[in-house]
Formats: sequence, C-alpha cells, structure tokens
Amino acid sequence: MTTTTQTAAGIQPAAAAAGLVAAVRDDPPARLALAAEFYDSDRAIRSYRRAELAFMRWQIRRGVLNRRNGTSGGSPWWRAVNESLLRDALEARIRLREEDVSAPSAPVGRWMTFLRTPTPRTWYRAHNSSIVAGYLAHRDLADRELPVERFFMDVTLLRILYIESLLSDPRLALGRFAVAGPWLADPRNPATGAFLSLRTILPTRYPLDDIEPADVLKAENHLGHLADYGVILPRARRLYEHAARDLGQPALLDLVHDGYPAYAWPSADKEVWISRRAPRTRRVMEKLIVSR
Repeated sequence: MTTTTQTAAGIQPAAAAAGLVAAVRDDPPARLALAAEFYDSDRAIRSYRRAELAFMRWQIRRGVLNRRNGTSGGSPWWRAVNESLLRDALEARIRLREEDVSAPSAPVGRWMTFLRTPTPRTWYRAHNSSIVAGYLAHRDLADRELPVERFFMDVTLLRILYIESLLSDPRLALGRFAVAGPWLADPRNPATGAFLSLRTILPTRYPLDDIEPADVLKAENHLGHLADYGVILPRARRLYEHAARDLGQPALLDLVHDGYPAYAWPSADKEVWISRRAPRTRRVMEKLIVSR
C-alpha cells in the first residue's frame, strides 16, 4: 500500500492525498491501516488515534465501508464522509512535509494546526471540521439511505458536537458539572470512542432494512437513553449554534429545526426525538445539568 511518506514529488498535496485514499477505497482494513498510519507516523499524536479508530472499527463491523457492488455492499454516504476525513488529514501531513501552506481548505488548515500543536482542542477542531464538511457535501447521498440510517446520521452528528462542547464549552454541556467536561471529552479516553460508536444501540449490520428507529430506541440501554434525551437533546440548538461559530460553518444552523436535529431526518417528524421513558428521571437530569 502506498503510504503518506511515498507520494511522488511534484504532485499537488490535495491530489496526492486523494490518491492515497482512492487506493484503499474498496478495502476497509486498508482504510483503517491508513488512518492508523497517519497517527503512528508521529509519536506526539499517536495517542489521539483512539476515538477515530474505534469509530472506524465499528463502521467496518457494520459493513458500511464495504465495496459497493451495484445496489449492494457498503453505504455510499458513510464511505464518502469517511473519505473526507482521511483525505483532509493526509493532505495536511503532506503539506507540512513539503512546506506547502498555500491556501488549504479550512478542515485541512485545522489538521495542520493539530499536527503542529497536538492538543485535545486542536484535534476536535480538525476532526469535527472534516466531519461537518463531509456531512454538508454529501447530503444528497444521505437522502438515499433507509429511514433508520438517516436517523442515526443525525444522532451521530449531535453526539459529535456534544462531546466537543464538553471541552470547548463545558458549561453548555454539563452545567454545574462543567469541571468534568474536559476529561470526559479527551479523545485519548477510551469512553469517547465507545460513546461515538453507537454500538450499544445500533445493530452491527448494514443495511437495516427490517428495522425502524422506534425499534432501536426501545432496545437502547437506560443510561445511554437518559444521556441522549435528558442531557444532549435539550441542548441541540445551542450545540449547533456553538459549533457553527467555532468552526465557521453557518450552514450547520440549517441542520437543526425547532430544537431537533434535521440533517437527514425529516424536520416534520419529531416523534423520534420525544421520549416517554423515565420522564421523572429525565426531568431531574435536565434540572441538575442547567447550563444557562
């Protein structure tokens, strides 16, 4: 496999990165290896690979990164968003190696900042910038997915924005318990990858052609359900506003309507965002974790 240190001289960084990603497009284990190599190439950033690789392993187990074969195989949307993330990070590495800082895209520029100064904050800004850009660029592919898949695209984005806010605005995320935010959000923390993977609620297969969102939500464990519906969802609008400002992506505000995520899930269908489980416990949590 061509590595980040074997790109030919004279190739533009964006084209070189795109070539590396294209070479592993239909080989999920090779995708994972390419992502791992990015972090392993520099001792200073190796520990930051945990959350991203945990999420990729979950994607591979589900089969969403599998090669497309006509109408079957993996998910065009998940594959495209994952490629955006890999490509941005690799381009940043190539640019720094070649001392090429000529007008990179915003996500690539943030990856360059992370590589120069690796901290949880710079990692999140780079990672989430790529993820959000991928979401926005591939909304047409999201429309082709089954309803339950579209619902969990919104759940994933909401969780990503929430976890980052634990670090960048812990008061928004945890209210009076804000002091715990930076530790909980650290991408080097094993719990971060587990929370993002949705492995406790979403079956490990693709496509989910015999399941509706309501079916999956009924099976969600009690603690995860309380976190989603009692802590994160009540903050949805403010989380999107915070991320839009922080990442310079005002288009994020188009992905939330009436306080509910609306990237791929129809904004008119709000029933999935209204929980009837443990109402008293949820109300207590909402009161305990008051951010403003």
